[in-house]
Amino acid sequence: MWNISQYQGLLDGYTELRAQENRRVMIVFNNGNMTTNSSTTQKGISARVFQNGGWGFAFHPEISKNSVDQVLKSAKENAQFMSQFAKSKNYPHLAGAVTSFNNSSKKTKWTNQETIEKLKEYDNWIETTFPSLTSRRVILLQETMIKDSTNSHGAINDSNYSRGFLRIILGMKSEHGPVTLFESIGGSGEIEDIFPDAETFQKLAHQIVLDLTAKAEGVIPTAGKKEVVLSAGVAGVLAHEAIGHTTEADLVIGGSIAGEYLNQSIASPLISIIDYAHTAGGKPVPMPVYADDEGTLATDTTIIENGILKTFMNSKSSAQHFDQPATGHARAWGFNDEPMIRMRNTVIAPGTSKLADMISSIEDGYYLVDNGGGQADSTSEFMFVVHKGYEIKNGKLGRAILNTTVSGVAFDMLKSVTMVSDDMQWDCDGTCGKMQPMIVGMGGPAIKCHINIGGK
Repeated sequence: MWNISQYQGLLDGYTELRAQENRRVMIVFNNGNMTTNSSTTQKGISARVFQNGGWGFAFHPEISKNSVDQVLKSAKENAQFMSQFAKSKNYPHLAGAVTSFNNSSKKTKWTNQETIEKLKEYDNWIETTFPSLTSRRVILLQETMIKDSTNSHGAINDSNYSRGFLRIILGMKSEHGPVTLFESIGGSGEIEDIFPDAETFQKLAHQIVLDLTAKAEGVIPTAGKKEVVLSAGVAGVLAHEAIGHTTEADLVIGGSIAGEYLNQSIASPLISIIDYAHTAGGKPVPMPVYADDEGTLATDTTIIENGILKTFMNSKSSAQHFDQPATGHARAWGFNDEPMIRMRNTVIAPGTSKLADMISSIEDGYYLVDNGGGQADSTSEFMFVVHKGYEIKNGKLGRAILNTTVSGVAFDMLKSVTMVSDDMQWDCDGTCGKMQPMIVGMGGPAIKCHINIGGK
């Protein structure tokens, strides 16, 4: 780390100072050819100042005493300029958190060539074992985010976080045209931590091919409002996109529908949604945040409790605006980004039902397993692609279905939930995009509900 706290004596008024380095390694094999082998690093320092109601921000792509002096001077000048447009002159004084986190691998680091050889070996195994495939991609990604920050309220926080995953994307022909499926393995840690052994990799590839073969022989679902079971993966993305974003306090201030429903029922009493900071059930969450980039101690936030909207996710200023606790949600992606309100690890809390019982309770519906991306807006209206799912007929799983979409208004859809499974699954291989990207965790149990599904 860069020991940024040594400059704390230079900070006056309300000032934040943050040094940061982002690293990214990506290797891609596409049908046997290595099409990507990249390693990038971005680092620098930034300062943010609050002065007479105005915010000033400045950054520099060098971490040194001279750059500290420069960004502090520029941020103060920018704050002074912005103060002439300010409506509020006050800013809450909160004690700064002191935290440290590091999940760097303790294993011997592989060279780039060693990593490439391991990937090539796995790619060759897929080609040899499954000659009927028409396409295959093997992708390895590792991202590392190192932060060292302080502020004039006494915060001293350093973190070194890495996540990595190996993704397999396979394709084959069907009478409806090409079909594909993908699965990822990995999570918190570096390449050496998350890279699967041969047995694990082969088992995962076999399962993808089995599911892909079923999908190639699958059917187009019948369109309409259907009774469905959403897997933990689909329900988790829905909670993040359609509920999480609507309850980020900056978006509420901007007009999100959630602002109209505080302390009101917006979901079934079976639904509770929590944004965890760093630990859940005594175990680390996928994206641990002990303090945010404003120096606020990160605490768990129960957004929905038994169907009731209880609070929003806040930064210091939005907490003051809504008279709610500051919960440590202000995070920045790069050294040249200002902190903004972001989710950390947003999940639906598990219930008491068994997945098998949920499926057996449906006469005619669908089990929707994996999503392929989508979108939601501040009204909680959503639309997602589902690339893996199955019919449910007379309480039993039937034929696989081809790609489809689900849509609706989350505040309405969640009121239709009648069962929530007792298991819990986490996902951390995606990136949330809200003006700047961000690593987040999401997940939860399976839920039974009614949803609009696309089809014939």
